[in-house]
Amino acid sequence: KYLQVWRFALYYFFVFGAFVALASYLPRYYVGAYGLEIATAGTLAALYSLPASVFRALGGWLSDKVGARSVMYWTFGVSLVVLFLLSYPETSYTVMGKEGPINFSFAMPLWGVVLLTVVLGFFMSLGKAAVYKHIPVYYPEHVGSVGGLVGMIGGLGGFVLPILFGITLDFTGVWTSSYMVLFVLVAVNLTWMHFAIRRMERRRIPELAEERYRYLPEVQDVAPGSAPEGGSSARLRPGDVLPGQGQAGTPA
Repeated sequence: KYLQVWRFALYYFFVFGAFVALASYLPRYYVGAYGLEIATAGTLAALYSLPASVFRALGGWLSDKVGARSVMYWTFGVSLVVLFLLSYPETSYTVMGKEGPINFSFAMPLWGVVLLTVVLGFFMSLGKAAVYKHIPVYYPEHVGSVGGLVGMIGGLGGFVLPILFGITLDFTGVWTSSYMVLFVLVAVNLTWMHFAIRRMERRRIPELAEERYRYLPEVQDVAPGSAPEGGSSARLRPGDVLPGQGQAGTPA
């Protein structure tokens, strides 16, 4: 019934489903793209899987301390940058210099891929906990059913994404195409999340849509249908101090 539930499910499709997919796909990637032995490829893939699993508790702690929304912004923002770097294929360039053609190339070294996948895994682990922090806040009476649906969609990601990785690899012939798929997925997640949050902020405090409020406070997550503090009639007036601002309207 609620589109918001499907948004949370898409978050988990990435942070959990893509984790499972990459954990199974990375050994094949290392063997095919870098010519490694399967034992070495499996060890490097384990370096990704370890932080993607053990730091989930840290993600829950951070979600309690700074808010699940902030953690999701960190997760998607860093993942977007990392996946852009990983998805860039080996490329050769030729430019015309004053003394003739100049050739140079760009390729991600193996150590760079390993390092970036470890960073990706770390932030994905934070995001796994942050997604589930949202559910009891918005759906306190349906934590089990909503959590089960979100988990189911995330699990399907671990099944669907490896197949999609193979299809895009066959279609493009580029080994980094799997990261391109994940880059698009993260971009969709980040865009949807940001505009949904802004819509909720404007609905709760309509004055935030006006240009005179330069610094936007973070509106805390509230259950669907709940009114702002002070009741549904509470509205801001010019000169009111917003949460997170000083007396003069500047950031506290």
